[in-house]
Amino acid sequence: MRLAVHETGSGPKTAILIHGIMSDSRAWHRVGHELEAHDFRVLAVDLAGHGRSPRARRYSPAAWADDVVETLGPFLGGPPDVVMGHSLGGLVASMVADRLAPRAAIYIDPAFAFPSGVRGWAFRAFFAIAPRPRRSALVRMNPKWKPVDVEIELATLRDWDKRTILGFTDTAALVPPARLVAPSLVVLAEKSLLITERVATQLRRQGMTVATVAGTGHTVFRDDHSGFMETIVRWLRAVPVPAIA
Repeated sequence: MRLAVHETGSGPKTAILIHGIMSDSRAWHRVGHELEAHDFRVLAVDLAGHGRSPRARRYSPAAWADDVVETLGPFLGGPPDVVMGHSLGGLVASMVADRLAPRAAIYIDPAFAFPSGVRGWAFRAFFAIAPRPRRSALVRMNPKWKPVDVEIELATLRDWDKRTILGFTDTAALVPPARLVAPSLVVLAEKSLLITERVATQLRRQGMTVATVAGTGHTVFRDDHSGFMETIVRWLRAVPVPAIA
């Protein structure tokens, strides 16, 4: 499936951004602007069932990754410099990275695991039956968000196909990458929804750098944008590839 792509910037380096469930490319507005200032061309996709992209008959992480690779092929003249994804987009980004061999990968509170037992069932039930929250509820749940992010979230929720939840019916796909294809940074919320300390230790053993941005929730780059950008820029400058100036 061909996806909607929001392309900005004209720098010599390329960054692919993949949003989380219920969101779309608009969530990256500040991250994209800062990457442009570091000489990146930014390709932010809307996954199937989100934003301006078509709806699908069936959803799965593998299908979302297939769509991203198919869609971005014509935009790429070689491996991208950075693939970055948040939550569901982090999982999809790991699958995309396995095929596109980026020079660096960044996973933000990624869906590399899923809660077990009662907590897992509660997660599914919440996403499946909860009504789309009102502005007041979003503000209450996310007190650190800027007003523009609240408005963007309301807009993306209106454009979101709730059937995407069915893409999580089989949680066996929610696992860390099987192999390290590029220098990889995992940026966690202070209280991650999905990554336990046990999983974080596993990621470190695989060779990934794991960093936590203090005081943040699941959408790290909205809760503390400057802290998030400082974390990824510092890491990109340190990795053994010319990913950022």
